[in-house]
Parts: sequence; C-alpha cells; structure tokens
Amino acid sequence: MGVTVTTAAVPDGEKAAYLGGAVSRTLVPVELHPRTGLPFDGRLVSHRLGHVRVSTLEADAARFARTAALIARIPCGEPHVGVGVQVSGRAVLEQDGRRAEVAAGGLVLYDTARPYAFDYPERFRTHLFHLPRRLLGVPEHDLRRVSATAVGPADGCGPVLLSFLGGLAATADSYPAPVGDRLAGSVADLLSALVAQLTLGRAADEPDTPNTHLVRRIREYIERHLGDPDLAPERIAQAHHVSVRYLHRLFEGEGVTVSRLIQQRRLEACARELSRRGRTAPTVSAVAQRWGFVNPAHFSRAFRAAYGVPPREWRARGSAERAG
Repeated sequence: MGVTVTTAAVPDGEKAAYLGGAVSRTLVPVELHPRTGLPFDGRLVSHRLGHVRVSTLEADAARFARTAALIARIPCGEPHVGVGVQVSGRAVLEQDGRRAEVAAGGLVLYDTARPYAFDYPERFRTHLFHLPRRLLGVPEHDLRRVSATAVGPADGCGPVLLSFLGGLAATADSYPAPVGDRLAGSVADLLSALVAQLTLGRAADEPDTPNTHLVRRIREYIERHLGDPDLAPERIAQAHHVSVRYLHRLFEGEGVTVSRLIQQRRLEACARELSRRGRTAPTVSAVAQRWGFVNPAHFSRAFRAAYGVPPREWRARGSAERAG
C-alpha cells in the first residue's frame, strides 16, 4: 500500500512541518527548512517494492537536513543507502565533507546512517530510493568514498541507471509483490555496480603507492575466495608473498583486521542472500556453507552479534517485509 501526502489542505503556517513529518515517518527523520518566507507547498508519494522504498518528492525551495543530533536522538536501526534522481530543479547534497551539485537528469548517492543535507534552491521534483545497505554487498569504506558523488546522464552506467530508476518510480504502484521483490533485487545489483564503478574512478584519481595497490589486490582476493572455508590470513599472506605480520600491518590503516574483514564480508553476503531469496530459498545452513562458514553454531552466534537476530529470524523478517 502506498503513501500520498500533500500540503494542499494544510494551513499555511503548518505546511512545512507537515511535509517534514511525512518525510521523516516514511523515509528517515529529517529537519525541513523552507528557503523562502512564502507559503510552502509540497507533495510526497511513496511505495515499497520488496526491500526498496521508492518515493517521489515535489516541493518548493527547501533544505532537508539529517543532522548528527537527529540521528543520535531517533535511531533508525538498520542503515540504508539513498539515491536521489533529480527530475526537475537543482539539488546540492553535502555528506562526508563533500558537496555534489545535481542538475535535472542526474543522480547522487548518500548513506542515511551518517549526517547529510539536501539543498533545493528552487522548486524541485526528485525520486528517492532507499534500501538496506547490506543488500548492496559493498564494503562500507567504499560507500563512504563515493557518497555525495553526482552522476550525470552521460557518466559511466548513469544512462542505464537513470532510465531504469525513472521508469521504476513512474510505475512503482503497479507491480505485484513477487515482481516488486525481483525489481528490488535489480535495483540493488545496479547500485552495487555504480558503487564499484565510482570506487574505481576515485581510486584512479588518488596517489597509487605500492601499499595501496597491494591492499586493493588483497581485498579483491578476499572477495573472490569468500566461499572458501580455508581462507585465512596465513593463506592470504602466502598468496601475496608477504609475511602474516606484514599483512596485519598493512590493514592497520584500514581500521579492520584481516580476519574480521573476512567474517564481515561473509556475513554481509549471507544476510543479502537470506533477504533476497523467495520461497525456494536454500536452508540457512546451506547459505552459511556457501559463504565459508563450516560450523552452524559459530555462524548463528556471529550473525546474531552482527545483526541482532538469528539468521532464521532475519530471513523470516525479510519475507514479512516483502509481503507487506
């Protein structure tokens, strides 16, 4: 069932607060600040496709801010990735110390777990897509590197993404649940590809020292071998002709140990698969084994520690969300 909110019948002095409250309840809590002293007008239409929330927001010039204080005061649980597709007007997104200007026909990525602000200096219309960050299957540090990066209609996979997302937003209310679930998976896959492309582009612009090149190769090796239960620091070090001690030193600057990175990426892969499968889903133990976990009890403990619920409950919750 969709959500439609308009300020048309709301008293002038309450319009901005009314729309801000609707955005906060439907997407994530934000502060809305109109840019003019004139009566404010806005409209929000939102639908759910599987795990993806698809919304269209149209309003007068305003600033939507998700502040650190707001995040601390009203935690939203699972972090989501957001994509803003600008239909008309301009947008300026600020996050992680970067500033992206998005013209009509472009898009921009952001992470709802960290503070950000959208400035719309004129009346605008935008499509907003929110989905759980875990569904992308990309490392958090990669997402941090590419947040607040504008993508135009001629940039990389921009033409494919913009066409697909624009069409999906226009028809979001017309799909039965099974189709919507598959389309949500396509959104996640396309955004994963976009993050990978932007990450490679950002890496190409940065100084490439021997250490950064080696760390990149090791991360790629880990991704290729996640399903191998024998993947461990000793094997990784041997494959890259370095000592285990040197391997650990390399990752000190990454903010995560090698063993922790392996487990984190395996858990993310399991969570993504358990969330996106339908009635023909394999057993939880089969998913765990596919991603390198050989001990079911250890997998269950590690999953619960990372996501707050056992893997079976996680999968059941995903099915319930799709049904809703």
